[in-house]
Amino acid sequence: MTADRRRAALTGAPRTSGYVERTVRLLAGLVLYAISMALLVHAGLGAMPWDVLTLGIQVHTGASFGTITAVTSVIVLGCWWPLRQRPGVGTVANVLVISVLADPALALLDLLPPLAFGWRLAMLAAGVVVNAVATGLYIGARLGPGPRDGLMTGLVARSRWSVRVVKTSIEVTVVLVGWLLGGTVGIGTLVYALGVGPLIHLLLPRLTVARPEPAVAPGEAGPPAADPAQVAAV
Repeated sequence: MTADRRRAALTGAPRTSGYVERTVRLLAGLVLYAISMALLVHAGLGAMPWDVLTLGIQVHTGASFGTITAVTSVIVLGCWWPLRQRPGVGTVANVLVISVLADPALALLDLLPPLAFGWRLAMLAAGVVVNAVATGLYIGARLGPGPRDGLMTGLVARSRWSVRVVKTSIEVTVVLVGWLLGGTVGIGTLVYALGVGPLIHLLLPRLTVARPEPAVAPGEAGPPAADPAQVAAV
């Protein structure tokens, strides 16, 4: 066991990690995120907030789920500019990986026979859990937020409102618009809204890697490291 791993195990602090491992964590998280989206959509019991909007747009355009996800992601990124948000490698990867994998994941699930209600509930629960793990991995990699997370943090910084207020306002808005367009809202939307936050709050500290600490002159205190777990506590 390395010194970083021993320190993390003893103190509970996130351990430092190299760029390659952080990239692997990022990509694993994004792959799992696309799978979780597909699970929730295929369960048919209500999608996560932004996917309700995607499904509503799909009703009127006929475009694929992945295509609409990509377009809305680019539009949301455009909203970063007045908020002075800067994308990272993880931001670009978020748009590309999730958009590309969403349609194949849905196509694979469509091969399943019609599912009884109990199995659909199980699929819903699996989707929420997988989404929480995925979010912990890709945010914990510290390579840049996704478009929607960056919009939230940018609005928090500019408005001085709480994360909880901004996040809730955004998600209520997109759910309402998506529902009016014909998107699927149901128990799954509620379960996701109530369940994913506490799960991410539990998992994120365990999945976050710390950047290497900068050299500090003797007698001087280094700057405090940003903690993504604080953002999850909403």
